[in-house]
Amino acid sequence: MNRIFQCIAAGAFVLAAFVPSARADQACKPVNGHFEAQVVPPGVGHCPNITGVFCTAGRVWGGIQGRYQFVMSGATSAASIGGISTALFFAGHSTIFMRDGSTVQGTDSGTLDIPPGQGGFASLITFDAGATGQIRLRGFFDAAAGTTSGDYLGTFCADS
Repeated sequence: MNRIFQCIAAGAFVLAAFVPSARADQACKPVNGHFEAQVVPPGVGHCPNITGVFCTAGRVWGGIQGRYQFVMSGATSAASIGGISTALFFAGHSTIFMRDGSTVQGTDSGTLDIPPGQGGFASLITFDAGATGQIRLRGFFDAAAGTTSGDYLGTFCADS
């Protein structure tokens, strides 16, 4: 039995040596705040000039402050795997232009309830350039007004 525990301990030590930890040059902090945006037509700003692409641009404030843009890279019906008929599962890319002049980018995945649904959405942004960490967003999409708004909560590790 002691031999088993020694092997487990040795394996855990080896695994810990290879698991990436937060970089020493990052300052991690819990964040929460709010966002609001408008739908941006294809070809405007960073929204690709591709028919049918969905983009938003707006602002974020609270623990993260700046302007942001979102470009959807793909979506699929939630109904295709047993979800509600008005919901879409989506993925995309978010860019935040921070107030200090830096830029942070992340991969965004979530669910959006489109008309005639109720407009709710939730997503997870995993930062992969300029910062690490994740924020969870929840909000409301008003298709008639072309706006979205809500709040976020998570951890933000800014590169220094």
